[in-house]
Amino acid sequence: MDQGETVRTPASWVVVGLDNGGTCNNATVLDATGQFLVESLVENPSRVLDGPESAVESLAAAFTDILDLTSTPLSLVRAVGLDTPGPASAHGVISSKGATNFNQASWHGFDIRGALEARLGLPVIYNNDANAAALYAHHRHFGAEAVERSSVAAIVGTGLGGGVVENGKVIRGVAGMAGELGHVQIPLHGVLEEDQLRDHMPLCNCGFEGDVESIASLTGIKKNLLPYWLTRFPDHPLAAEPVASAAKQLRGYGEKEDPLAIAVFTQQAKAIGKLFTIAANFTDPAAYFLGGGVVEAAPHFRQWFLNTVREGTDLRDEQAKAATFALVPDLDMAGARGAAVAALDEVAAGTLR
Repeated sequence: MDQGETVRTPASWVVVGLDNGGTCNNATVLDATGQFLVESLVENPSRVLDGPESAVESLAAAFTDILDLTSTPLSLVRAVGLDTPGPASAHGVISSKGATNFNQASWHGFDIRGALEARLGLPVIYNNDANAAALYAHHRHFGAEAVERSSVAAIVGTGLGGGVVENGKVIRGVAGMAGELGHVQIPLHGVLEEDQLRDHMPLCNCGFEGDVESIASLTGIKKNLLPYWLTRFPDHPLAAEPVASAAKQLRGYGEKEDPLAIAVFTQQAKAIGKLFTIAANFTDPAAYFLGGGVVEAAPHFRQWFLNTVREGTDLRDEQAKAATFALVPDLDMAGARGAAVAALDEVAAGTLR
C-alpha cells in the first residue's frame, strides 16, 4: 500500500472509510474528535473485475492494512463507511443496469454493503462515491456549521456523479438514487451550437438525450462533443488519434488554451451551469461544489472552468450574494473521507442497527 508521510495514532474510538474504485481501494481512519489519521492516499488493488468475492476480500485487506498503518486496535473501530461507484440502492445493492465498474452478471443485484458487513463483523454505512465526495466537500467547507447548511456537488469523471446535502446529510431518496445529477435533462440552447443541436444531439449511455452527463463527462467528450468539434478543427493533432485516446488527452490541450479544447470544456461548464440553475430553484443551496478531473488540472485551468460554471449559473441576486462556488478539496481522498464522515455521523447519532 502507498502511504503518506503523516500518520497519527488514534486518541479515541474511530471509524474507517473505504472508497472502492474500478482499479483501487482507498482507505482512511477518522477519530471521534473529527481528525483524520492519514493525510494522503492509502491504496490497494480493488479487484472488482475478479468478481464480488475477490472484491470484498480486497476491501477487507484495505481495512486491515489501514488499521496496521495507523496502529489502531480493532476494538476501537465502531463502524465502517463504504462508497462505490453507482448506480446502487440506498443500502448498497449494485444495480443491474448502468453500473460501469460492475458489469459482470455476478455483480447484478449484489449486496456489497451486507457482504462487507458480514466479512468484517462491523456495521457498514453505504454511499455511492459521488455522494461521499459531496459530503466530504460539504463538511470540509462549512466545518462546525455543516449541520446547518446545504450544498449541491457535481463530480465530473467517466460519467457525471452528484450529491445533494441538506443540513449536513446526504439526500438519498426512496430508492437511494437521489442526487443522480448526471441524468438531469437540461435546456441546450446556449450550450450547444445550432448545427450540433440539429445533427449531433448528445446521447447518454442511460438512453436520455441531452442530459448533463451526455455533455459534462469523459464519455460525453468521447461520444458526443469531440466528434463534433473535430469537424470544426479537421487539422487538429487529435484528429489523427483514436477518439478514446484523444478524449483523455483533451484536458492537457485545455491547460494550454487550445481553441478546440476550450470549445469543448466551455460547453461542459455551461451544461453544469444549467444544472446548478435547476438546483438553485429546487434546493437553493448555500454552496455549489465542482469535482472530478477538472479539479486535478492545472490551477489556472480549473479556476477558469469554475468561473465559467459560475457565469453559466443563473441565480437571483439574493442567491448570488448568499451562495458560494468552490472546488471539491482533496479529490483523490474525498470518497474515503466522505464515507468516514457518514459513518461517524451514524455513530454519533446512535442510529446504527
